[in-house]
Amino acid sequence: MTNDILVFAEQRGGKIHPVTYQALSVAKGLAAKTGGGVGACLIGQGVGERAASLGSHGAAKVFVAHDVELGLYRAMPYARALCAAIDAADPKIVVLPTTFMGRDLAPRVAARKRAALATDCVAIDLADDGLHVRRTLYSGKVFGEYKLAGDRLQIVTVRANAFPAAPQSGGSAEVINVPVALTEADQRLKMHDIVRTGSGVKDVTEADIVVSGGRSLKSEANFKFIYELAESLDGAVGASRAACDAGYQPHSRQVGLTGKVITPRLYIACGIDGAIQHLAGMRGSKVIVAINTKKEAPIFNVANYGCVADLFTLVPLLTQEFRKLRH
Repeated sequence: MTNDILVFAEQRGGKIHPVTYQALSVAKGLAAKTGGGVGACLIGQGVGERAASLGSHGAAKVFVAHDVELGLYRAMPYARALCAAIDAADPKIVVLPTTFMGRDLAPRVAARKRAALATDCVAIDLADDGLHVRRTLYSGKVFGEYKLAGDRLQIVTVRANAFPAAPQSGGSAEVINVPVALTEADQRLKMHDIVRTGSGVKDVTEADIVVSGGRSLKSEANFKFIYELAESLDGAVGASRAACDAGYQPHSRQVGLTGKVITPRLYIACGIDGAIQHLAGMRGSKVIVAINTKKEAPIFNVANYGCVADLFTLVPLLTQEFRKLRH
């Protein structure tokens, strides 16, 4: 086992997922303590040209697993490919993003490699006695700290926006092609195409900026104010459980403990009082802005900036000003 750190570089449609660069930042910090290098694993079909981007963000080596069967994500072939990259790189630590793909892939690979595993980490540090990680527990009310066994491969997944992205350094990476021998069992489930049914608006779990609306919007039609503000900020649209239960928005946009837990850089809550389950879903946001007519609303207790105002008056004004700034 070397002292190197390997990052799973998640790509979708040939584009590197932004959280990959945050994982590279974590890897660079760990490599500075291990004395090893930083590598990245890129899996897909025709994705080798993306290696240059990984090199410019700090990866010294990029292990590329290219196969027609890897064009679309499937758990078994991707797990086989990542294991092959781990065998080739022989790293001390593997870092994955905590995305839908990372959550599906990490435990499969950990089981195959008999590795120590910690998921959804918000802090990672390497000490003399091993790798220490921090995770949130009980809906973000407390933190749990764990030490991973140092006598084996260690795998961690990192929460989006919990770490800064690695800056471009202008470096380049050595590209190493990794052959992947897929078995019949790996290919027993075939995927022929992906049909996207969404509206094209960003998913709340992957956006840096999220604008959410609550039951105070009063109707699905009034959510146009939320969509316009989100569009002016290039953000995603979220909703409270009450708004989703009322049919104003689909449950795929629900932010909260029973919906999606998010950690954007900016969260704007419009007409949301702040029920416990909603606060649990957005408490990790870097900056929280609350707009509500009720000055005693619980949302103000966690907000960095609070506006006691009518959202139907303030939100259009904010949209107008943000559009001016962007154009």
